[in-house]
Amino acid sequence: MRVITFNTQGIEQAADKGFFDWMVQQDADVVCLQNLRAKEYQLDGDRYHPDGYNAYFFDAFEDGYSGVAIYTRELPKAIMTGLGFELCDFHGRFIQADFDKVSVASMSVPSGLKSPEAQATKEEYLELLMGHLKKTLRKRRDFIFCGTYHIAHKAIDLSNWYVNQSVSGFLPHEREWMEEVLGEMGYIDAFRRVNKAERQYTWWPDYNRAWTLNEGARLDYQLATPNLRNSVKAARIYRDEQFSEHAPVIIDYEIGGK
Repeated sequence: MRVITFNTQGIEQAADKGFFDWMVQQDADVVCLQNLRAKEYQLDGDRYHPDGYNAYFFDAFEDGYSGVAIYTRELPKAIMTGLGFELCDFHGRFIQADFDKVSVASMSVPSGLKSPEAQATKEEYLELLMGHLKKTLRKRRDFIFCGTYHIAHKAIDLSNWYVNQSVSGFLPHEREWMEEVLGEMGYIDAFRRVNKAERQYTWWPDYNRAWTLNEGARLDYQLATPNLRNSVKAARIYRDEQFSEHAPVIIDYEIGGK
């Protein structure tokens, strides 16, 4: 089962840059998109509905906010939107597709870079998301949570990490949040399960220069429930083309014979 996650920073501009042309060539079973900055009624054209995929969207209520989507080859048994709290649901930050063996979610955490108020919102969101991740562990099925978490977990996940320790995305308590999820709670950072290489980033600020120098951060993850620990077979970040300031993360799992 191949799963791709990608923060579009605007699905229309990503499409203009060739994202969907690339996507249909990847043999992916599930593609999770975040930060659409568009509503479903604006995305009814053929280029947003490639042949062979079922497309599902969860809009933000206000224009200019996140919005998420999930594209699936197999028809899901169910689609779930929202997590039951306003910071998620009002801004369209969570959609989940349920299959026989696994549920896959496309989600996003708000960035805290813009202001202290934005950081406070991010921290409240992380606390509420933690509650959902804990409840998920009590369910009798496996889950993959794909999206932008706006946290670089370890020094290996951020260039110039030493001078960024007081910057949102690498604050000690943010990294502790991620450590609790991946440590005590037992979730799997699927990418790092099989790819230990350095300088593996998914986001580059001021990305033309930073992309060229590969000075960025790994902010986009696929976090999987503990039973999937040995199911991760391959993981990579696609950098040959630039569709946004983020890059697609491609991970192959062995789930249910796929």
